Amino acid sequence: MYDYTKVYKSNSILTAEPGKLVLILFDAALKSMRIAKEALDRPQRDLERIAICNKELTKTRLIIDELNGSLDLSQPGEFGISMRNLYNYFYRRLLEADMKKDQSIIAEVENLLTEIRDAWEEMLKKYASERESTLVLEPCA
Repeated sequence: MYDYTKVYKSNSILTAEPGKLVLILFDAALKSMRIAKEALDRPQRDLERIAICNKELTKTRLIIDELNGSLDLSQPGEFGISMRNLYNYFYRRLLEADMKKDQSIIAEVENLLTEIRDAWEEMLKKYASERESTLVLEPCA
């Protein structure tokens, strides 16, 4: 059977604007952290819980690394440097959470990343709205 969901998701990523791609990465990182926390909620006797947690936190760290690497530090101002420091902090905390299997550390990063994600989404909406308001339609001849 053909998996149309995968095709749709793949096409959405391939055709997304850069700002939307960042939002997709935020969402993927948040999803992986949620799965990691759920894995740690499983009973201690469930041997897969550690493997799942490790896999998802590794995935999250790779996403954070990608976000960090995509920063344009040549732009004026402190935004890029501040975000780099924040992403580095997230990476270290997620590594610590993975080593200790500590849900509270995962939750800390999850809460901070959710705030950034929501602010990013709001910025994208504002930018789209401003772009639409400056769009001038020419009458057809």
